[in-house]
Amino acid sequence: MNILYGVPGEGLGHATRSKVVIAHLLAQGHQVCVVSSSRAYHMLAAAFPGRVHEIRGFHLAYRGLAVSKARTAVLTLRTAPDDLRTNFAKYRELLCDFEPELIISDFESFSYLFAKMRRLPIISIDNMQIISRAKLDVTVPKSERGNYNLAQNIVRAKLPRSRHYFVTTFFNLPLSKSDTTLVPPIIRPEILAAKPTTGSHVLVYQSATTQQNLVPLLQQLPNQEFRVYGFNKEENHGNVQLRAFSEAGFIADLASCRAVVTNGGFSLISEAVFLRKPICAIPIPAQFEQWLNAAEVEQMGYGRHFAAITADNLRAFLYELAGFETALAGYQQDGNEVLFAKLDKELATLSKKTEKTPLLS
Repeated sequence: MNILYGVPGEGLGHATRSKVVIAHLLAQGHQVCVVSSSRAYHMLAAAFPGRVHEIRGFHLAYRGLAVSKARTAVLTLRTAPDDLRTNFAKYRELLCDFEPELIISDFESFSYLFAKMRRLPIISIDNMQIISRAKLDVTVPKSERGNYNLAQNIVRAKLPRSRHYFVTTFFNLPLSKSDTTLVPPIIRPEILAAKPTTGSHVLVYQSATTQQNLVPLLQQLPNQEFRVYGFNKEENHGNVQLRAFSEAGFIADLASCRAVVTNGGFSLISEAVFLRKPICAIPIPAQFEQWLNAAEVEQMGYGRHFAAITADNLRAFLYELAGFETALAGYQQDGNEVLFAKLDKELATLSKKTEKTPLLS
């Protein structure tokens, strides 16, 4: 099939996961063109030369460590009209030599709008739809209810009435909507190939580098080695080692660590769970999806969920590692095979349908 694949540019998690699915689709003989923006565009363009087209995407605005809803809304409204014109011009250019039969979107808006305009079927593959298509098994505290309601509204509005939703998740929930399938997280080949061991260090990842007190805080646990990513520099501070970003180095440190300290981001938590690494999750404020991931880490017994990093919280987390390791030992995932099998089946069904009923041009 001819498939147009939409990937958002905000962060690299979507691009990393989509890269795995796109490679599978190409290996199955499908023709795939990709639209994306920002850093995600550059990553995917390097991986799939000639197949990736740059569009304009939405961006999150931060105030301190938290996502600023107001600043994000203003930024989006200010740029949306020009973005739409640019993106649809890009699609017209793309269609000169490529006629999509299907849109796959990883929570990307413009490919969805294009699909609706062209009356094309849409398949959603992302982790965000868990918020609107499943029944939560954790109690949402009063302080998070506003963020929960906002997240639900955003997710519901993002890709409504798609043909099917494949929702990637490391925790199982009862579904509340039809045409939805929960599948294990998408794991990149480098993590699939990693051989986990249990070393003495704790891997720390902080994407918001404004937490300047992190090093002295970690030094309050002098007998524990910490390898810290997120500041993108090489420095030694006793038991705290700051690491410049290196994909190979990061994967090696992740595979050999005794535990992970991170925010509530889905990608690293999923990889840590796959490698059976206990997780201390401190979600970025005002991002409900991160709060949910962190809450489920604790609910599943895979680690702890804290509102902030403190020395006492880290001590409490490290004290309970044995219990977390026991819970993680029961986690089962056969690579990406479940998603691939279900996606291939859906595409085969859709291909037969389109052969009988030609799409409108």
